[in-house]
Amino acid sequence: MSGAMMQLLPRLAAVGARCTGAGLAASTFGRGLGATVGRSFASEADLLKTPLYDLHVEHGGKMVPFAGWSMPIQYKDSIMEATAHCRAHTSLFDVSHMCGVTLKGKDAVKFLEGLVVGDIQGISNGSGSLSMFTNEHGGIVDDTVITKVSDTEIYLVVNAGNREKDINHLRKHLDNFSGDVELVIHDDRSLIALQGPTAVKVLQPMVEEDLSKVYFSDFLKLAIKGVPNCYLTRTGYTGEDGFELSIPDEAAVKLTKAFLESKEVRLCGLGARDSLRLEAGMCLYGNDLTDDISPIEAALTWAVGKRRREKFDFLGGEVIKQQIADGVEKRRIGLISKGPPARQHSEIQNDEGETVGEITSGAYSPTLKKNVAMGYVTKPYRKAGTKLKVVVRGKPQDAEVTKMPFVPAKYYKRD
Repeated sequence: MSGAMMQLLPRLAAVGARCTGAGLAASTFGRGLGATVGRSFASEADLLKTPLYDLHVEHGGKMVPFAGWSMPIQYKDSIMEATAHCRAHTSLFDVSHMCGVTLKGKDAVKFLEGLVVGDIQGISNGSGSLSMFTNEHGGIVDDTVITKVSDTEIYLVVNAGNREKDINHLRKHLDNFSGDVELVIHDDRSLIALQGPTAVKVLQPMVEEDLSKVYFSDFLKLAIKGVPNCYLTRTGYTGEDGFELSIPDEAAVKLTKAFLESKEVRLCGLGARDSLRLEAGMCLYGNDLTDDISPIEAALTWAVGKRRREKFDFLGGEVIKQQIADGVEKRRIGLISKGPPARQHSEIQNDEGETVGEITSGAYSPTLKKNVAMGYVTKPYRKAGTKLKVVVRGKPQDAEVTKMPFVPAKYYKRD
């Protein structure tokens, strides 16, 4: 096991352990049964498995516990090689441990807008946007891409470790809502992400639709290689162009094998996925976002829709309104550092050796060939170019605040 993987594994396991819990009704593959994550598992048999589990093992996947699931952290290539491949070609990620949810009914938008900060009403049909569920204190319950399929259908995907929390949150508020809304949990679907600059070249021959007319955050229901009832969203968690595909469980292996027939495509695990999302400046729930961190503190103020700022009529709205008006004491920033990579909980210090913040995610960037991190610092230390120190293994290392993303995004957007 490589040094990079040895460092990453405890971080991923810790995130899963913080986030997971007992789940909901299970399907054939045990989605939602939930379990404790990490060393408390007696064996691999205790973990949930996606429909692609056997395929991962056949391809040399190193399986690890994550949010109650047995997931591949890497395959035969290194995390460095896998990250580079995604930046240059196409990587296929199994993200079936995440939970797809649909809200249906004429009041679906109204209901959801009581729980999230985004302007869902203002999203065009067939498109989506990043948003966040918030609690009464303005903290982030979860972050999710919300897709407005139509005025009466909303599709979203919630983090695997937050499944129970998020669905209970939705059900609790549905119980007190008198409008027309139905909650559908997609326990019979797999999620596959094709990410990288050649992803469109791989997918286009398998669909009838012209993907040159499908832009970042757009959503379609379509057939893929003859498999009906697939969902396509042009989005991802890497900063690259790509697609997230929701596929009926029974077709997941068939379509994955079809994608892997292309020389452009390699399977990619959690290790490179973490490096890619960090290079792209994207948050990991449980590390960079929690119930105690608000969208304003997380430097995600842009996600609070302009129309929503007229009334702030969502959970925690008054707290967030006050934070926008008065500012916040701490905020998420990006850092480039020297020496060994800073890891979660590493102290951030000023030149006088005073603690002014804490790292929430950090790693060596395979793309930039330098250490990158994100964390939270107090007000005077947020500006790009500010010189700071990060404490790694008891020793302060030079660091500098920098803008994110560290690696520029390459989304396929309208001109």
